[in-house]
Amino acid sequence: MELGASSRVLSSSHPAYVSPITKYHKSRLLTSSLQSSNASFRFITTSPLRDRYCKAVISEESSSRENVKRMSTEFSNEFELSSLTALSPLDGRYWGKVKDLAPFMSEYGLIRFRVFVEIKWLLKLSQIPEVTEVPSFSKEAQSYLEGLIDGFSMRDALEVKNIEKVTNHDVKAVEYFLKQKCQSHPEISKVLEFFHFACTSEDINNLAHALMLKEAVITVMFPIMDELIMAICKLAKDNAHIPMLSRTHGQPASPTTLGKEMAIFAVRLSRERKEISYVDIMGKFAGAVGNYNAHLVAYPDINWPHVAKEFVESLGLVFNPYVTQIETHDYMAKLFHAFIQFNNILIDFDRDIWGYISLGYFKQITKAGEIGSSTMPHKVNPIDFENSEGNLGKANGGLSHLSMKLPISRWQRDLTDSTVLRNIGEGLGHSLLAYKSSLQGISKLQVNEACLFEDLNNSWEVLAEPIQTVMRRYGVPEPYEKLKELTRGRAVTEESIRAFIEELELPKEAKSNLLKLTPHTYVGAAIELARGVDTAVKIVNGMEVL
Repeated sequence: MELGASSRVLSSSHPAYVSPITKYHKSRLLTSSLQSSNASFRFITTSPLRDRYCKAVISEESSSRENVKRMSTEFSNEFELSSLTALSPLDGRYWGKVKDLAPFMSEYGLIRFRVFVEIKWLLKLSQIPEVTEVPSFSKEAQSYLEGLIDGFSMRDALEVKNIEKVTNHDVKAVEYFLKQKCQSHPEISKVLEFFHFACTSEDINNLAHALMLKEAVITVMFPIMDELIMAICKLAKDNAHIPMLSRTHGQPASPTTLGKEMAIFAVRLSRERKEISYVDIMGKFAGAVGNYNAHLVAYPDINWPHVAKEFVESLGLVFNPYVTQIETHDYMAKLFHAFIQFNNILIDFDRDIWGYISLGYFKQITKAGEIGSSTMPHKVNPIDFENSEGNLGKANGGLSHLSMKLPISRWQRDLTDSTVLRNIGEGLGHSLLAYKSSLQGISKLQVNEACLFEDLNNSWEVLAEPIQTVMRRYGVPEPYEKLKELTRGRAVTEESIRAFIEELELPKEAKSNLLKLTPHTYVGAAIELARGVDTAVKIVNGMEVL
């Protein structure tokens, strides 16, 4: 084998240096053992001088090639899938935090739900009087079939995968697996060919994917989303009374309370969580191109659209009657967009908390043994919120592609959705990881009231707004302009503000109220808004508030 390497000579006064890529350099990527190299070099100089190149060509003996090949094989064997070799960090570093999704969003989950749909369809056929070839099953036969669903194991899934090695078709492998499982049953063995009857693969797949999504969202995603919203609600209520300097455009603005700012996020996230719950998870079961062609040839007197509707709805899904070979995936786009919006709001939350930590408004509770920086021992970094933000971005990138791509399929179907659908778990996985990171970050937060107080105490200029507003009420001319002259670009103190108020021609009570006002008390209805966050969340979710 010959490998060529070239490097431009920048000038004739700089001799060319070529670092040969020897077998040692290559093999050390494959194994820790170091082998000597037999490499020959020939240098080729081209002209003109300003375009001079040096080319090193490595020629290796046949034995060297065989050694590299052997080491490559050994190296590959070491890299069987594990937490250290997984290409996705979800399956490696972060597995412990996302594994709750595996029963639903993994290859095992997909196969399990395919088995579920195939068996349920056979049971449905046995309940249609016109399908005389599949008589009603005995209770024992029904129990046997249900047992295949309830007892579906990892070993069963591996058996399906072994069949797929022969068929090179994943759905057909499920059909053959079920036939094998039922061929010894005296009753079910008579109707084996009614497994997958009149179905296209997408009849099975679309229902399996719908069930995977539904169960994953309800069982895994909603509980952690609700926990996150409740944690932010608690932040809001616990800190409802803590005054805080607002910042608009990064500059000091009218004060608020820390709790009220947290309440905003709780209500926003609740609203999007509700939107996710309102998305109809849909399914089709209409054959190869959505017209029940084969069904009607085999049994022309059966109302197959009605049967399909009953079947899909019996699985807890919403029936989609107008389809091609595939379910149109519009509901998936809607669902993923809703997750993206929930995630966008949480990114906003993560960044705000990050900023408040940077300002000193929050301290972070330290954990014994943890290290913030490899070189700066004092650091306590807001890594949980940074990890959350990063994973939300990764999740949204994947979910955005899914929502944009899946509703598009050429004519009655192309295969581009098939490979993309296998990545649904990635978007949910990174979302789940982010939600847990934010929750962990929230649990470490400790409010630094002294810092919040000091910030407000250094910002008396924020009282310009209420003063000029009261001046307007009582007809004092040019109130805005006078406050602008007093405060804009100037150092404003408690004394200068009070002196300005004293000189105003205002009713005694109005002037007294202004003199009592401080940046710490000028928070409007923020305290009440924060304390009412639970009620607001309940209203958002359509709950009755007594």
